[in-house]
Amino acid sequence: MKYNRLGDTGLLVSELSYGSWVTFQDDGQVPDPEIAYKLMKKAYEGGVNFFDNAEAYGMGAAELLMGEAVALGIERNAWTREDLVLSTKIFFGSMPPRGSSGYVKSRKSVNRIGLSRKHIIEGTKASLRRMKLKYVDLVFCHRYDPLCNMEEVVRSFNTLIDMGLCFYWGTSEWTAQQIQEAKGVAERLGLVGPSFDQPEYNLFAREKVEVEFAQLYPSIGLTTWSPLASGVLTGKYSKGVPEGSRLSLKEFKARPDYKYFMRLAEQTEKLRPVAAKLNCTLGQLALAWCLANPNVSTVIGGASNEKQIEENLGALEVVDKLTPEILKEIDQIMGTKPKLSRSMAQVQYRLRPLRHKL
Repeated sequence: MKYNRLGDTGLLVSELSYGSWVTFQDDGQVPDPEIAYKLMKKAYEGGVNFFDNAEAYGMGAAELLMGEAVALGIERNAWTREDLVLSTKIFFGSMPPRGSSGYVKSRKSVNRIGLSRKHIIEGTKASLRRMKLKYVDLVFCHRYDPLCNMEEVVRSFNTLIDMGLCFYWGTSEWTAQQIQEAKGVAERLGLVGPSFDQPEYNLFAREKVEVEFAQLYPSIGLTTWSPLASGVLTGKYSKGVPEGSRLSLKEFKARPDYKYFMRLAEQTEKLRPVAAKLNCTLGQLALAWCLANPNVSTVIGGASNEKQIEENLGALEVVDKLTPEILKEIDQIMGTKPKLSRSMAQVQYRLRPLRHKL
């Protein structure tokens, strides 16, 4: 396992990390703290130090489970709090589902979401209560809020840092322009700006990381999500949807892009000869491809059992096998490499001397 700087901070994160989206919930694939602990321990023993979460994952259930798992690890001397990099994300809120014991019927919950100063601070405190932590290392703006001016957002996240509730803040699925605006406001006010973003990045989703964000590196780190495109790039959906997989879950079947995912499964099969040539699985090939991007600080992978974690960790051995010739072959097979406009190509040419990993 290698460790990378997270943007322009001094924080080091493992190149492969572990996420709790979908899997860590009461009715999900990891329903109790003991299982969550075993999975986190397996990842940690493989070198993973960054564990990702959000207030909205499982409507707070993911934070409850991860918090219990972290406590079990400390109690059993598996790790110390200082060994871990833990995160949460603020924007969507965490009201428990209608009909559950924690649900409160109210039409006045408009401030439970967004990036107002009120929700940033209250939401972060609520996340810490669920995780039973005094602080998290990272807090993300889970999305951009068009109702809040940037100065309010920047000042509020700096308040979290000053209160000792987090060490760094960043964004998730923001545009390059929005990130640059936040950095500009922070610089003008003498405050801490965002140091990282969490964009989707995989063989099907490349535009933002490879083109739009080009001018932001290396001051912005990336904690990329969905490296396997919700499992599609593992090849397991080539012959249908296995029971218990992500695409078998009702929340995925309800997504408007569900049929699109199934079409991507057909495209994935074309990569199988490349994986065979490298003596790895399709999933390991897809993960290694993400890891090979020098602008990616860490790749967040999910897993509902120890076997999946072992397979994910195996991708680390594949990265060095991705020669320029292999990468070109993958591009030709997938046909998903972003095409640069004439002006953007000129900008990229100018930025070539800056492409290095500190």
